[in-house]
Amino acid sequence: MKLTFLGTGTSTGVPELGCKCEVCTSADPRDARLRCSALLESDGTTILIDCGPDFRAQMLRADVAHLDALLVTHKHYDHIAGIDDLRPYASQRTFPIYANDETAQQIRSVFPYCFGAVKYPGVPNIELHSIENMQPFVIGDVEIEPIRVFHAALPIVGYRFGKLAYITDMSRIEPAQLEKLEGVEVLVINALRYSKPHRSHQTVLEALRIVDILSPRETYFTHMMHHIGLHAKIEKCLPAGVHFAYDGLAVEI
Repeated sequence: MKLTFLGTGTSTGVPELGCKCEVCTSADPRDARLRCSALLESDGTTILIDCGPDFRAQMLRADVAHLDALLVTHKHYDHIAGIDDLRPYASQRTFPIYANDETAQQIRSVFPYCFGAVKYPGVPNIELHSIENMQPFVIGDVEIEPIRVFHAALPIVGYRFGKLAYITDMSRIEPAQLEKLEGVEVLVINALRYSKPHRSHQTVLEALRIVDILSPRETYFTHMMHHIGLHAKIEKCLPAGVHFAYDGLAVEI
């Protein structure tokens, strides 16, 4: 199984428009971060995690010819805005999207023309699947366990795929859901900036507390803003086995 980071940035992306800080003007490609998304590939299945406004550019860069399904973490624009661009993957067949009920409602509201009785020619042929009950399910040869976490007061979804877990936009997790992550060997988790608290996102220091509890073999931070610092510098401050992800990074599990 392979996970490729298509985007590792927060909602504004990096560089941030109008900013001239050392991160936003960095020549290091690891400091340029599209909006947060990832691609999971098994022997027979390819799954997209989140579909934000940079989706088209991400697919072109990763040269993705086929997608089997989309998993959505939550309803915010930077995680669903690219759904209309699913058209090449959802024109000849019904394309499944998995989300909790609040996210599904938002998708219907933002893209109503995809769900009408009479559809405009060329719109993506998508079908929404509810995972509100947080029960495990299967796509192709991939077993998936939803994990409920909180983005401030908003319940959102992380995903576990065997020894891999992918969580973004989390500010807190309840003990019963944290137990579902026991035994994870590769953890992807959000870390917006290093230490300054944020109401709806973890900092690096807060994310490291989760790492201490779960003790995964490898951890990759994602959903980062420019205040995180230069990749080349800040990566050296992390404990062994903990890394800053960057766009294009591929991890074998």
